[in-house]
Amino acid sequence: MKGYFSTHQRSDKTKTAYLSDMTQFRIFVGSGLNISLLKGVHIEKWAAELREKGYSPASIRRKIIVLKVFCSYWVRHGTMIESPFWRVKISYGRIEQLPNYLTELEIRDILRQAKYEYSIHKRKILSNDLKASAQEYRKLRNLTLLELLFATGMRVGEVSSIDIKDFYPEESLFKIRGKGGRQRLGFIVDKDALQILLEYFKTRVKIKTRSTALFLNAAGNRLSTQGIGKIITQLRENGGVKRNVTPHMLRHTVATLLLRNGVDIRVVQEFLGHASISTTQRYVHIVKEHLIQVLESHHPSIELRKKL
Repeated sequence: MKGYFSTHQRSDKTKTAYLSDMTQFRIFVGSGLNISLLKGVHIEKWAAELREKGYSPASIRRKIIVLKVFCSYWVRHGTMIESPFWRVKISYGRIEQLPNYLTELEIRDILRQAKYEYSIHKRKILSNDLKASAQEYRKLRNLTLLELLFATGMRVGEVSSIDIKDFYPEESLFKIRGKGGRQRLGFIVDKDALQILLEYFKTRVKIKTRSTALFLNAAGNRLSTQGIGKIITQLRENGGVKRNVTPHMLRHTVATLLLRNGVDIRVVQEFLGHASISTTQRYVHIVKEHLIQVLESHHPSIELRKKL
């Protein structure tokens, strides 16, 4: 695995997930099995055990794909003569993962809460020695994070990895480092969101720290994905939103609303940084359900038939 990661760029989160899946498989087959002796039957039996343990079809598919990636790596480097996957037949069952998104009311409640919390701590910051632990900074940071997640649809890991140099205030855009090393641009088209970002940027550059990160924790270091998640959770709880809300749900929400408002799916694909349009098409099902509901309530033929 170390050899694979030395030649393939992967995020820390991806590395952790890959290592977890491979460790689970190694425990299943036993540490005494030489990788060159791995057969398709081992893979099929592992998939069967995962199903018995109650793993979802999507989770099983992900784990099998990870194993397939590493088998291909070992084949290329001569450790395995051939991949055992060409004989493997696995039925995953129906894989249906519809994105979980927020209602417009929930979005407003969370945004309203972030703005309120900043407003009660807001004051004109004159000091050139501002601390990352200052309430004024942290409340503005929280509001900016929320606005940015919704404005750009970024993944939480992408937001965490943003550096100061990645924001171009004059052009109202961000350079985003996405999955697999792919880069894209994130444009801020909402003037109110841009104003908050500009205010935050002016505040952030006053903080003396060795970190190049755009978003800092109270210690002056890069704000982690876990830290961003906790901020969203706290805003959700304080704003009275009952169900759990993750940063990724904001990404799902803006994508769903873009499609619902008639934006071309190819534009949404580029906006989200999806390598394949099939990933973006998951949102179409949600939009279709909404369209059917609206038509069932307002289609003129339904009202007309009531009068026949």
